[in-house]
Amino acid sequence: MGNCSKTLKKTNPDHNSDKFYPKIDNSDKAYQKIDNSDKVYRKTDQSGATNLLPLPSALPSPSTTSLPVVRLYGSPTSPATSYIRFALLYKPVTLLFIPSEKPDFGFETPVIQLGSDVISGSSVTILRYLDAKFPKPLLLSNWNTYNETTPVVVTATALQHKSLVWHLDRMVRWGEDLAARGGRSKGDPVMGSARMEVKKYAKSYSQLLEVMLEHAQMEEKIVFPILEREDRGLSKSVNEEHARDLPLMNGIKEDIKTIIVLDSGSSSCQDALFSLTTRLKSLQENCKKHFEEEERGVLPLMEATELTQGQQERVLEQSLDVMPGTHSNLLRFFMEGLLPHEAMLYLDLITRCTDKDRAGSIYGFLVEEHSGKRNEGRPTMGLLLKAKS
Repeated sequence: MGNCSKTLKKTNPDHNSDKFYPKIDNSDKAYQKIDNSDKVYRKTDQSGATNLLPLPSALPSPSTTSLPVVRLYGSPTSPATSYIRFALLYKPVTLLFIPSEKPDFGFETPVIQLGSDVISGSSVTILRYLDAKFPKPLLLSNWNTYNETTPVVVTATALQHKSLVWHLDRMVRWGEDLAARGGRSKGDPVMGSARMEVKKYAKSYSQLLEVMLEHAQMEEKIVFPILEREDRGLSKSVNEEHARDLPLMNGIKEDIKTIIVLDSGSSSCQDALFSLTTRLKSLQENCKKHFEEEERGVLPLMEATELTQGQQERVLEQSLDVMPGTHSNLLRFFMEGLLPHEAMLYLDLITRCTDKDRAGSIYGFLVEEHSGKRNEGRPTMGLLLKAKS
């Protein structure tokens, strides 16, 4: 498969490496500015590794006075602006978003201001600058190792697998913790009472179940038929596995509903929680094995179908069509299962296969909860001209 064998360096036990998207040098990087006008940076040395981080909304909130302030200027309806807004939420900065249309500033792309630096240009240029200033966590993978021959829908599918595995692992650990406590409250005000926590657990599983079902439909309706046209029977076994796990997935949902009405701390509640955890572990093991089989024996065959770049992007767009919840109200939930650079890569894939309006609508679900603070100040004309150059 040539470059298809390139893997992502494993940085966390919750995120397994695969071969369908770029390697990343998860390191502290020092960048050297190449030219003051083009705002391009290059790597000069490397060391260390990036750890797993939650979605931006779950990051710690240190005193904003201790964090550097980054101002972002751009159209609130622009997908490029939403993309940068989401990226900035991963960084240890205070983000001030100042909505401004092109007639006000004269730029086609968003502008960020950090101290005396004003950066404009492509999304990659801005992310390079941010990674140079704030190396942890990294947002850009090593683009030089990206295997352009791998169909984009294969890369997207592998990233979906990673998110689903992470969420399954989280549900198992959470269930084990609940069972060890006998369903009693842990005294965490964020989780609330024992019954409130179980309801939160039920909500998380319902979200995961919806993403899993949409993912399976995407493969059955979009990916597998392409392979079947080339060689009938190629995807028979993986299709059968989708149907095999459905009763187990629905059974777990019913088990959680039963636990909600049981008295926390009772022997029946504890027994039900231990039984739930056992069934979740079975689902977790089945899914991991299933995903590994797909990534090892099925998905690589997509490359042999010799789809043109335009056809690949249309296939990916069709995949988004059959996963409406995942790419709207559940997008933030889905992104929690990805490392920062993986999340940005997934957004890049969406950008490649959709028009501007649709991309802006999808990205809006990531930033609408972070309206930011409007700053009435404006950068000086000198700074704006410097960025424009």
